[in-house]
Amino acid sequence: MSFLITRMKSLFRLLVLGSGWLAQGAGLSGAQVVERFEANLSRSVGYQYLLSLPRGYADQPERRWPMILFLHGAGERGTDPWLVAKHGPPARVQGERTDAVARVLQDEFIIVSPQCPLEQWWDAAAVIALLDDVTARLRVDSSRVILTGLSMGGYGTWDIGVRWPERFAALVPICGGGTDGVARSTAGERRAALRTLPVRVFHGARDRVVVLAESERMVAALRAVGATDVTLAIDPEAEHDSWSKPYADPALYTWMLEQRRPVAAGATPKP
Repeated sequence: MSFLITRMKSLFRLLVLGSGWLAQGAGLSGAQVVERFEANLSRSVGYQYLLSLPRGYADQPERRWPMILFLHGAGERGTDPWLVAKHGPPARVQGERTDAVARVLQDEFIIVSPQCPLEQWWDAAAVIALLDDVTARLRVDSSRVILTGLSMGGYGTWDIGVRWPERFAALVPICGGGTDGVARSTAGERRAALRTLPVRVFHGARDRVVVLAESERMVAALRAVGATDVTLAIDPEAEHDSWSKPYADPALYTWMLEQRRPVAAGATPKP
């Protein structure tokens, strides 16, 4: 019995001392208070990517070039960057000179096509970091960067374009979607940039992988914040592959070449 009493007294002392320590740390015993935590975190990001420079790039050192930043779909994720050349601009640029699309891509654009790792999604901050790196190293006209992608890359195009509209001359999301609340909640200079951002959206009416409503919702969100240059082209016969036709149309790249917006603050091109 005396052992139990002694043991209980020891536990009681620990509880009293412990409660005193907690009270000292929290400021007030028995009360809920506001505390603050701050820390600086950093992480490494990186992508392998296919790079296509226009044929006249080396011979025209004073010229700055428009750029297409292409985001592939889920099927091209991995460790072999040549998988990215299956669809879209990195596929079309490999065509013969007799092909009008291949010719304009080879002559007029820098094309950057990153590869997303397996089991991952497009990381918006990492893609912007890639854009920063490329525009710092190459002679990119920062006022003429076009962001486009298909399926998973369509989602990435919406996500990145809505969060950083001031970085792009135009968006071309194909069979994608996104969080319309992000677009609707933009404010200040970013909302102003979003309102003037040209967007060309493509989707198949028969798509069962990414339903048409995904694109419709994002288009409605842009129009709700006052965007005026937004179109949605619906292919009535297309299923998920609604990208082959627009990416094979020379008119899309002619339109891309016409797009230009002011250079974003902090993104001044190299002298």
